[in-house]
Amino acid sequence: MTASPTTAAPATDRAAATDPLGRAPLALLLPAIAAVVLLVVPLVAMVASADPTALWDALGSPMLQEALWLSVLTSTLAMMVCLLLGLPLAWVLARVDFRGRRLVRALVTVPMVLPPVVAGIALRSAFGRSGIVGEPLLDATGFAFPYTVWGVVLAHVFVSLPFVVISMEGGLRSAGTRYDAAAAVLGASRWTTFRRVTVPLALPGIAAGMLLGWARSLGEFGATITFNGNYPGTTQTMPTLIYVARQSDTDAALALSLVMLAFSVAVLVVLRDRWLVTA
Repeated sequence: MTASPTTAAPATDRAAATDPLGRAPLALLLPAIAAVVLLVVPLVAMVASADPTALWDALGSPMLQEALWLSVLTSTLAMMVCLLLGLPLAWVLARVDFRGRRLVRALVTVPMVLPPVVAGIALRSAFGRSGIVGEPLLDATGFAFPYTVWGVVLAHVFVSLPFVVISMEGGLRSAGTRYDAAAAVLGASRWTTFRRVTVPLALPGIAAGMLLGWARSLGEFGATITFNGNYPGTTQTMPTLIYVARQSDTDAALALSLVMLAFSVAVLVVLRDRWLVTA
């Protein structure tokens, strides 16, 4: 006996509403679930292992407050520099067709894949007291980047700028060029078009790049400690403080790590439904 259209239609509609392509295969679901477990379980274990008393004591510690303030300050300053340098670079990569553009993009992304310690050594080779840029700068001004707050900012810019540029370039490309072309037809200069058309249209991607870069900068460790050392009040950020605490007090290190986890989750909450939505 064949099913009547009135009884078959609702079942078909329900199947289409769940997934019009059919049921997801277990061969893909199981590895996906394993990936989620692999990423979530360590974080849950860290939260479960933390001692609330140690967390409270850590929050009241002047050393933590000093390191947290320095991390927020240097990360924010680094993002200002990244905006000043990264947005023009992202625009050039997205809007200007020139020979060697692929090479420039590849060079920009190199710091993303460098081991953090190597990034610190590279910074020291360039901006250290005897570096190819640092030595003339020291002779001319008496200023040196290493072991200073500005050295921390420089390290943060070096590791975060590629993330910012790539995100901004993606935002500029997704905005398209048709409105830029319309503005040019109406007589707007390219600079005016950039300020009044391109940037407003790409603002969500630009903001997302800045926020992701800020989060990356906040968690920077290897390049910072290699280039600047770990001096409380000057170059000791939250990641370097956690590294030091881990060697002597596991509970304190866990408490400090929870503070960093809270900041990371806050970044994701801000990004959710605004800039990370893909469909």
